[in-house]
Amino acid sequence: MVRVGVVGLGMMGLTHIDAYKRRDDVRIVAIADKDPKRLSGEVRATGNVDGQAQQGVEALDCKRYEDAGDLINDADVDMVDICLPTHMHLRFGQMSLEAGKHTMLEKPLARTSEDADKLVAIADAAAGKAFVGMCMRFWPGWSWLKEAIDNDTYGPVRSASFRRVAQHPGGPFYENGELSGGALLDLHIHDTDFVQFCFGIPKAVTSAGYSKVTSAIDHVVTRYHNDDNPAGGPVVMAEGSWCFSKGFGFTMSYCVNFENATAVFDLAQQKPLTLHKDGKSEQVELDSLMGYDLEIAYFLDCITNDRAPKTVTMRDAANTIKICEAEGKSVETGERVAVQV
Repeated sequence: MVRVGVVGLGMMGLTHIDAYKRRDDVRIVAIADKDPKRLSGEVRATGNVDGQAQQGVEALDCKRYEDAGDLINDADVDMVDICLPTHMHLRFGQMSLEAGKHTMLEKPLARTSEDADKLVAIADAAAGKAFVGMCMRFWPGWSWLKEAIDNDTYGPVRSASFRRVAQHPGGPFYENGELSGGALLDLHIHDTDFVQFCFGIPKAVTSAGYSKVTSAIDHVVTRYHNDDNPAGGPVVMAEGSWCFSKGFGFTMSYCVNFENATAVFDLAQQKPLTLHKDGKSEQVELDSLMGYDLEIAYFLDCITNDRAPKTVTMRDAANTIKICEAEGKSVETGERVAVQV
């Protein structure tokens, strides 16, 4: 039985708590938030995807801390799940890892690649295991795509486009580009990471975009270049934004054209994944669980069986930030920018 403490009771913290409640191999022994009303359950965050943050914390039988450091130093906590704003990840991730705790950090790993590299080094020297919540690597329909690419099920990928767009979530953290990194780092990073997962680290990027809500990049469109591919492909692109008008909500999708089939994922559909092949279209049955449940199950299994996480590593998460930073530089300069990892 893994004893977990959750730090940060916003939308993602509550979503993780929901996932822990559905399992019998983990027990929530502590929660922490500096807001007493969130800590008591009087105030509850909401999500932007159906299934997020469904339950509160008011009925939890666990310790409650206003100071995250007190939770981290609690001897009854085996694993610390850090769901704090991005700019706090280095401070509290370091504290947890140096305390010998197994540590899960929400994405992005850190606000900058420099801070991310520091966390990688700290994790390499730590006794506990470290993991980053890059949930799309586990998301039903997206893990299906990764498997299809790796197994060459439908031949090579000729083109792939990913799209993740939304209205702005609101709130002081998301409105502050210095803290959140804008949609580029907070939202679009999911697709940047998945591109890395499926096609490797790109050699360079060409991006366009703009700021609207924050001082950072709030809408970005990127072409990922992998020049060591002798065939010159595949053509891979991704769009991310939180600039859409209020009432638009949130959607994520992809369209991947293989040599012998086309796969389309659209979150807005009741059955989101459709495969078009040989003149026929079929809806692919997917696991009903969300990527959050599956990533947590994976990390708990790594802890229980004393295995280092491989599906996503701390270095993977740091490299994704470096790719995003190259995208940001490309937006600012209007030029193709090499990715330095």
